[in-house]
Amino acid sequence: MSMRRSDREVKSIEAVHDILTRCDTLRLGMNGGKGYPYVIPMTFGSELKDGKIIIYLHAAGAGRKWDILTSDPRVCIEADLYYQVKKTEDGEITANYESVIGTGIAEQLTSQADKLAALKIILAHYKESGFPVSSCSGMSKVAIFRIILDEVSGKANI
Repeated sequence: MSMRRSDREVKSIEAVHDILTRCDTLRLGMNGGKGYPYVIPMTFGSELKDGKIIIYLHAAGAGRKWDILTSDPRVCIEADLYYQVKKTEDGEITANYESVIGTGIAEQLTSQADKLAALKIILAHYKESGFPVSSCSGMSKVAIFRIILDEVSGKANI
């Protein structure tokens, strides 16, 4: 499907990933299982690899998010940066923003090495790369999910 405001489309995958790296919160949309979507704010990490954006999320090994992701791993992500509302030259108002929306499959990482690497990416996103993840006692309890975005779009009005 084409974007209605194609003049605001962010076309390169590198530029879309750049927007994502500057976002603090990612919203994860899941198929809630009760007839409604379920959307939650998440901390996250990401990388650009072989032309694909990969998202890493952490979760407890139990609870609603866990139940949904393990029963239906199809997800949608959204992240954005809001700057301001301003008047346009023709007297209307507009918002200045950058945003990313994507879809993919949430896959749980099971190897300790993969979980550790993903947690390091998440921590680096929040400028906490010095945290000693490998010695963290919670490593055995944390669940890590990887989402390779199969569709992604970026939009900006700045």
